[in-house]
Amino acid sequence: MNCQPHWKRLVYKCSLINQICLLCDEPAEQRYPLCTACEQELPWLGDHCQHCALPLPMAGLTCAQCCRRLPAFDQVIALWHYGFPVDTLISRFKHNRQWPLGRLMAELLGHGLLHRFAEGLPRPDLLLSVPLASRRLRERGFNQAGMLGRWLSSQLRLPCDERLLMRTRETTAQQQLTAKARRRNLRQAFAVTGKLTGKHVAVVDDVLTTGATAQAIAQVLRKAGARQVDVYCLARTPKPGYA
Repeated sequence: MNCQPHWKRLVYKCSLINQICLLCDEPAEQRYPLCTACEQELPWLGDHCQHCALPLPMAGLTCAQCCRRLPAFDQVIALWHYGFPVDTLISRFKHNRQWPLGRLMAELLGHGLLHRFAEGLPRPDLLLSVPLASRRLRERGFNQAGMLGRWLSSQLRLPCDERLLMRTRETTAQQQLTAKARRRNLRQAFAVTGKLTGKHVAVVDDVLTTGATAQAIAQVLRKAGARQVDVYCLARTPKPGYA
């Protein structure tokens, strides 16, 4: 599998004819631009915590952190653990504006969610995208979570509101912070502009690392009256020190 896609050739075709795999440049022969061989080699998330989706050695378990204190969100749905090549694909989508890669991953997440809905996973009433800080939005020019939310909204036929959830202040980038510092960094960083009484909402993001962002958002959604809060993301990072 060639997981270094040629950025000049990245074109996401809406038609179902002559799809080319965005990873290896071979004929995809599927309804989306990913061949079967590359799809099988993606780091699919296996057994995981039933609340935060942390990779675990057995199914049906709850991780130590969620056992100590249940998160404000109900569950995390993720397709992959954050490993190669998904980490590279997400980075190229988010930092290099290679939007066809993000569109492909969103479509795969949508397929996974539709399958789980058919198996009994409750459908949310509303999708909400994690808002980006104003400064980083100006620098990047787009919100990757917002794009994922719009693509999922179309595929799942669910409304997506990008204005209901907002950031109230600028925060330090989370990537280099410890779990404790992330939680402190996000205090009073989000607000809800309307009522969500009795609503089941799903928050869309690209990667869940410590869960600090999801926790902070879920808390304000609960205060706004949300009955259930789920998190839909592309990938979940493993516990530090584990592959």
